[in-house]
Amino acid sequence: MTEYKMPDREQNSNKGTFGKVLNFSGSKNYIGAAYLSTVSILKTGGGFAALATEENIIRSVSAMLPEAVYLERKEGLKQINDFSVVLIGCGLGLEKKSRDLFKKVINKLSSTQVPTVIDADGLNILSGMNLKLPKYTVITPHPLEAARLLGVNLQDVLANLEESAKKLSQKYGCVAVLKTHRTIICEGENIFINQHGNSALAKAGSGDVLAGVIAGLLAQKMQPFEAAKLGVYLHSRAGEIASEELTEYSVLASDLPNYLPKAIMEIIQK
Repeated sequence: MTEYKMPDREQNSNKGTFGKVLNFSGSKNYIGAAYLSTVSILKTGGGFAALATEENIIRSVSAMLPEAVYLERKEGLKQINDFSVVLIGCGLGLEKKSRDLFKKVINKLSSTQVPTVIDADGLNILSGMNLKLPKYTVITPHPLEAARLLGVNLQDVLANLEESAKKLSQKYGCVAVLKTHRTIICEGENIFINQHGNSALAKAGSGDVLAGVIAGLLAQKMQPFEAAKLGVYLHSRAGEIASEELTEYSVLASDLPNYLPKAIMEIIQK
């Protein structure tokens, strides 16, 4: 059985000790993605989360999550160098303004060592661009997104999930988290298969939570492969614990952040 370990928590600390995450997420049709990804950064132990998004989303999400900082997209782009981790893509949208933003963010980060998480619409935008990703990048595609990124058919990915995860990691020079029933985490030739989770996670918004969890762990100075492994475990274990109370039918993505503390508690009490 795999032993997991949470990042150390130094007592002589402040919010900056545990990292500052800038989250470019959300668009008019995906307000929830902005909330789910941002709250998960903080629930996992990240010290500071800033959501860079559209003005109308700021009004909605700030009412639910007063602990975050809120910036408009352009302001987030200006302040990007002040952050230790960047998350981009959750509900970002595929409009031209979103594509332009994605390109600017990745180009700003490409020559840096800032850990970067790319999810959802960020992956769909990436599949149509030739961009150099930052050195410490984690991508989190489901099989259809993986097919787009590799330029193959969905069935090609499903027929060999481990090989597809390897190809993603090698093509983009990153850690690939291929989300399936048993999610595969790959860095080069190094592969890890998560053994937890259930159908409770098969709900819209679940991936936004995972992206935020991984970003929160990166903010606490975990290496990308280790952060991805632990993030996938915490996310999947939260789903298992939630389903014990709510059933696999009734767990919502918005329930998952509330069960992350129980998944974390299991690790730190061992």
